[in-house]
Amino acid sequence: MTVSASYRAYALDQLSAVAAISAKSMFGGVGLYSDGFFFGLLDDDRLYFKVDDSNRGDFAAKGMDAFHPYGDERAMAYFEVPEEVLEDTDELARWLAKALRVAASKPRKKKAR
Repeated sequence: MTVSASYRAYALDQLSAVAAISAKSMFGGVGLYSDGFFFGLLDDDRLYFKVDDSNRGDFAAKGMDAFHPYGDERAMAYFEVPEEVLEDTDELARWLAKALRVAASKPRKKKAR
C-alpha cells in the first residue's frame, strides 16, 4: 500500500470541495473520514469508497473492482472510484453521499481502553 504525495493532495483537494474530510495514514495507504465515519481509502494512487448492496451497482456499471489489499482474490467492501467521478465534483458529491450512508449504517466499533 502506497500513495504518492501528489495523488494524496489531488484526491483530498477534490473530496474537500464536496465535504469535510480528514485523512489518516495507515499501512502505507490513507484512511478517509467524514463526520467520524470511515468511508474510503487511498491506495496505490487510487480512491476507494465503502460499498454495500445500495451502491455496489454504481461501481459495477462502471466496471470498477473491489479493493484487494493482499493482491489475491480476497476483497474488502471498498470499490475503486472511477477517475471521471473524482474529476467531477457534482458526481463525486453524489457518490460520496452514498458511501457515507453505507459507512453510517454500519455499527461503530468500540475502542479498547
